[in-house]
Amino acid sequence: MILKIKRDERGLATIEMAFALPILLLFIYGIFQVGMIMAASAGMQHALGEGARLATIYPTPTDTAIKTQINNKLFGAYVGKFTVADPVADPTGKSYKDLSVTYTVTPNYLFFTAPDITLVRSKRVYLSF
Repeated sequence: MILKIKRDERGLATIEMAFALPILLLFIYGIFQVGMIMAASAGMQHALGEGARLATIYPTPTDTAIKTQINNKLFGAYVGKFTVADPVADPTGKSYKDLSVTYTVTPNYLFFTAPDITLVRSKRVYLSF
């Protein structure tokens, strides 16, 4: 009888699945979290491009208008916080401005939270006048 029970393999796949499924779900959720961060990064790049496009027209728009344009064009997963810095002009003259966006998020991996991730994207815009 004991020998018959030892040779019986029915239910073995269920037990293996019970061990593997939680790990698989964690990996899938982690990939989803990383994808949301990458989407936010793409949104930052897009918004900086739109702000740069606005900054290069003549006459040069105000810093507030450039910052508003960047804020309006941001997209991505809004689980973190976007911060748009004020445009910084060239200290020696007015030949360029530096635009910058920061994104901070704390990834949540179901059973634990990872350390904060901060992405900073910046773009130097040369003015047309």
